[in-house]
Amino acid sequence: MAPSAIAEPIDSRIKDFVIQKKDTLPLPKEARARLERAGIDLSNGYPERPAKPLYLDDAINIRNVDREHVDAGARADKSKSSLLSAAKEVIHLTSHIGTEIVGLQLKDLTDQQKDELALLIAERSVVFFRDQDISPQQQKSLGEYYGEVEVHPQVPHVPGVAGVTIIWPALQATERAASFRNPGGASRWHTDLVHEKHPAGITHLHNDTVPSIGGDTLWASGYAAYSKLSPDFRKIIDGKKAIYSSAHTYLDRNDPNAGPKYIERIHPLVRVHPATGWKSLFVNRAMTKSIVGLDKAESDLILNYLYDVYEKNVDIQVRFKWTPRTSALWDNRITIHNASWDYEGTEPRHGTRVTSLAEKPYFDPDAPTRRQALGLSDD
Repeated sequence: MAPSAIAEPIDSRIKDFVIQKKDTLPLPKEARARLERAGIDLSNGYPERPAKPLYLDDAINIRNVDREHVDAGARADKSKSSLLSAAKEVIHLTSHIGTEIVGLQLKDLTDQQKDELALLIAERSVVFFRDQDISPQQQKSLGEYYGEVEVHPQVPHVPGVAGVTIIWPALQATERAASFRNPGGASRWHTDLVHEKHPAGITHLHNDTVPSIGGDTLWASGYAAYSKLSPDFRKIIDGKKAIYSSAHTYLDRNDPNAGPKYIERIHPLVRVHPATGWKSLFVNRAMTKSIVGLDKAESDLILNYLYDVYEKNVDIQVRFKWTPRTSALWDNRITIHNASWDYEGTEPRHGTRVTSLAEKPYFDPDAPTRRQALGLSDD
């Protein structure tokens, strides 16, 4: 699909919108070469920005419907033999989280291997593939296999390929200046798209351009964070729900002078992954607002403790050093992540991201923890 010279909202029902700015930042050489090989039309500029919805009610109504989600990992062969036997090497980066697959091209996976990869991601939380030859279109196609691809109403995307968003810190810095003390953006612990009715499942970030030093990304395991809690404390939060907010803001149609408003949804504080059946903590400091039914002081106390457990236990985290043309696929249902800005913008970093939306979060009191399922001590 060719990019439009006139920006439009992602949903034709939206009539009140703002045309976003045109960007003039020069593309990194490696990124431009990849996009040109893929036949991306850059003649109208890069990236492409949709017309931004002005009002909160329009933004809430985007994808505001119940739908069935069949998880690819739930139908996979538990041995994952088709995927793992085809790899040259399978490297587990830590005991609890993170695996690197060597010798496979994501664009060439069979459907059986895609299912098994979804299960591996569900078990190991994040899986890495280096030296990938993959176009934005192929990246989106893989994302569509795993679920409905999220098309963001504000975020810039590859021209003509809605749903393939741009991760380009230098571009973000033109909107909000980053600094050593306040790097901003993705340089904080967070989970993507928790404000959706059906929040994010698998996200695939392909970085075609990375700094020579720094720019690592960290992930933490929600399975392991939950198991860090005492059994009695787990009983306090099991079945509780919390309010989750969007990263982007809109105006209240009935009171536009009231200032920016966030989309908010209610989801379980502890959720179960449909492929593994394991419990995971589902909070993040950036976008979990409060626990339903508790006073603010009570909610803040519990949430701040949960954030600390998730963020400060280094044994349940993986820190990944990128190389050019590397893909990371992680499961937002069971992780938080944080992009280090230690390179301080001194070298370019550019990538494309596709997120597949998953099921409505649910809690099952009878579900085991990961450690229980693997026969490990969990008390």
